Amino acid sequence: MREVQAHGLEALALATELLQRARLADPGAGIWEAADVQWWWRKPARSDELEHTFWLDGDGPAAAVLATEFRGTWQVDPLLVPGAELLDDAWEHTVGVLEEVGPDPAGVPVREDDSELLERARAARLVPGECSWESWMAADERPRVPLPPGFVIVDRTEAAKPHPMRGRNGEQVEERLRQCSLYDPWLDLAVETEDGESAGYSLYWFDPVTKVGLLEPMRVEEAFQRRGLARAMIAAGTERLARRGAERLKVGYESDAARAVYTGAGYRTGAASTWYGRPR
Repeated sequence: MREVQAHGLEALALATELLQRARLADPGAGIWEAADVQWWWRKPARSDELEHTFWLDGDGPAAAVLATEFRGTWQVDPLLVPGAELLDDAWEHTVGVLEEVGPDPAGVPVREDDSELLERARAARLVPGECSWESWMAADERPRVPLPPGFVIVDRTEAAKPHPMRGRNGEQVEERLRQCSLYDPWLDLAVETEDGESAGYSLYWFDPVTKVGLLEPMRVEEAFQRRGLARAMIAAGTERLARRGAERLKVGYESDAARAVYTGAGYRTGAASTWYGRPR
């Protein structure tokens, strides 16, 4: 086993490979897909230049501690391929990173059924905070929902206008997404009025290694909510994922409103995770 340090796009590539290995080793384990960490790359952050620790065996990355900054808050993830006997090393590094990021809020996401990691978080006297859930659907169970009249779906292979996500993610969002190996502009969708006004957007990620299709993110602008656009976008996006070759579809969420949208579109709620952080 070899320990290495990496940052920026090199760390992103190693984390992608690690999470693909983890998903192939156990279709139901872990919290994240490789596409999740690629979505986190969408905007510059202090974590871009942070040196992340990876452990590599003969087949590639087997474990890592990945720290990601989101608007001044740090998420620290011990990532392991199932069967890798590295949890003690990874947890020691996790605690070290929590100390390294100093006074900023920081937390470790832990699945409710991960007893070993849960035990370590509690022993470190980390405090439970926000929760999230994952939902899954078989690709052959995807919904068929037409767009309401007066709206059209466009993707980034045909759209020349500025990216609709730039308002919440910065002007560089499309440039950063195109640096990601799993980003596909044909799966980067917007719903517009027939006059070209943006009503919402959603981004779908297909992982050809794991055959998992991930929805992250989705938004319908406030003026266009409650018109069925969310479900229609999900139907359009999951249809495209299936055409790319996805066999399983996944989405994560944190609110009851999002749960209602996704379960209404056919996703089935799975594991819950809780963020454990330092006491204030």
